Amino acid sequence: MIDSTKDPAPRRGLWSRRNLLVGGATASVGAAAGASVSLARRGGHHGSSDASDDSGNPQAASGGTSLAASTVAFHGKRQAGVATPAPAYGNFIGLRLREGTTSSDIRRMLRILTDDAASLTSGKGPINDQEPELASISANLTITFGFGEKIFDLANPGAKPSWLKPLPAFDKIDKLTDEYGPADLLLQICCDDRMTLAHAQRMLLKEIRSFGRVHWVQEGFRNAAGSLKKGTTMRNLFGQVDGTINPSTEDSSMDDVVYGSADGLEPWIEGGTSLVIRRIHMNLDTWDEVDNPGREDAVGRKLSNGAPLTGTKETDPVDLTAKTPVGFPVVADYAHVRRATAQSPVERILRRPYNYDLPVSNASGLSQSGSSEGGVSRTGLIFASYQADPVKQFVPIQQRLAELDMLNTWTVPIGSAVFAIPPGCDQNGFIGDFLFET
Repeated sequence: MIDSTKDPAPRRGLWSRRNLLVGGATASVGAAAGASVSLARRGGHHGSSDASDDSGNPQAASGGTSLAASTVAFHGKRQAGVATPAPAYGNFIGLRLREGTTSSDIRRMLRILTDDAASLTSGKGPINDQEPELASISANLTITFGFGEKIFDLANPGAKPSWLKPLPAFDKIDKLTDEYGPADLLLQICCDDRMTLAHAQRMLLKEIRSFGRVHWVQEGFRNAAGSLKKGTTMRNLFGQVDGTINPSTEDSSMDDVVYGSADGLEPWIEGGTSLVIRRIHMNLDTWDEVDNPGREDAVGRKLSNGAPLTGTKETDPVDLTAKTPVGFPVVADYAHVRRATAQSPVERILRRPYNYDLPVSNASGLSQSGSSEGGVSRTGLIFASYQADPVKQFVPIQQRLAELDMLNTWTVPIGSAVFAIPPGCDQNGFIGDFLFET
């Protein structure tokens, strides 16, 4: 039953937004688009719950705020969802633009998506949200946008970073298909509440329908909010501590590694970075056959606490020169930690991965590609790597891992995509607005 006491204005706004989208991806930017965006902004979606520090970095809500009301500011010089502590759930959605999409269409799409994302992350439903109650639990929701090559090719080819292209082939290990391959636009939606995430995803995808289609969705998870002590490094489903040597916001390393302040690196644009997504199937069925010493030998770290085999604590530096009493390396040449260790000052990345675990249909065995042929598990890692320049930072590490890494015995990369993460925006702008500056 309709509640006649409700202000009918949102219903008028809803039809205004619908009329805007009916024209499809070929509609030009005109007065109706501008009016609709202005109407959305008058809805009060960008209130005092948004906050950022002096540098424009997004800040999480205070520790005294309940999870339901915890917000991460959307507006700022940099997009949230990169340096932000990773919430329990993360969905990565790759979209492909429709044929005939124009620069004006992209501008209109980014304006609408930015406005909706700002509303959702502040705990408010967008102007066309028919279930705004589902947006009220913010739970550290972040929405981060990434651009593929086509966004630049259509809107502003001169702004495209030189590294924005598929990674070189790693033929020894990759079994890639287009199923999780390159896309034109990325939506990264992370949240500590699964219901909030699902609602935000639906709202954004409703807006996309006139401009493109979903190419893939990768749903990931970590430990539930509050189940680990703050600052604890996540584990993947091998039981391996994943992401020990990460840059930090507590010193300059996040700026250096992710946003290009270090010597030998430079940002493609101020406040921008890059994201490499590698979908990695993990064969837990054969991993089960390996004893603990064998697993630690392959990883180069103790599984109990993540300490290197040459140390006692997770944060201890790895001593790659250490020898056993009979003269063999303590950390084997094929150990994952040795292969992943930086060989130059610029070879550092921000690891922000999520686990995935898919349903299985039977228990007869699992193909290398992670297909649904059976097995006890269809499990893996959505490996999300952020860095200023993937060619200088990510590729050399991945080349060493592809050449010789014992973990390759149980892992197979089945998807790979690279995106440019543009800067954030202020309340009067939109994500990617620099592409349209004249």
